[in-house]
Amino acid sequence: MRCPFCGTLDTKVVDSRLVSEAAQVRRRRTCIHCHERFTTFEVAELQMPKLIKSDGSREAFDEDKLRNGIIKAIEKRPVSSEAIETAITRIKEKMQATGERELPSRWAGEAVMDELQQLDQVAYVRFASVYRSFKDISEFREAIDRLESSSAELQALKKDKEDKE
Repeated sequence: MRCPFCGTLDTKVVDSRLVSEAAQVRRRRTCIHCHERFTTFEVAELQMPKLIKSDGSREAFDEDKLRNGIIKAIEKRPVSSEAIETAITRIKEKMQATGERELPSRWAGEAVMDELQQLDQVAYVRFASVYRSFKDISEFREAIDRLESSSAELQALKKDKEDKE
């Protein structure tokens, strides 16, 4: 690995840790020449399915576009960057697990909404309002009602599990 400070090829790994649900390896490195420290992330590079847009065109999966959409929805909300990266990793893993070469872009949008629902309910409603093109307040109300009912179901499941233990 080339040192980003002096350009020397001789660097040493000081520490390695699994991050983002073991989907990435974080490595702390030090340069043998200039002694500067830096961090690298290692991920498996896998072929992602292409997305089929609503107009029928195909587009390569763009992780930056996915990340920017999530960040925009989560803006000014108490969600850590590690939680965002974990959500992105889960979405990508779900995409790859389908085994398909192409997926409807709608599939990706729904996967983002599933992750946002777990991360932050306000971000979920923000994303849903843009993604589903809400036209009036009643559509917001419906989304919030669905969110509350699914949240109540999750709470009931958690309570049942705790009672059994």
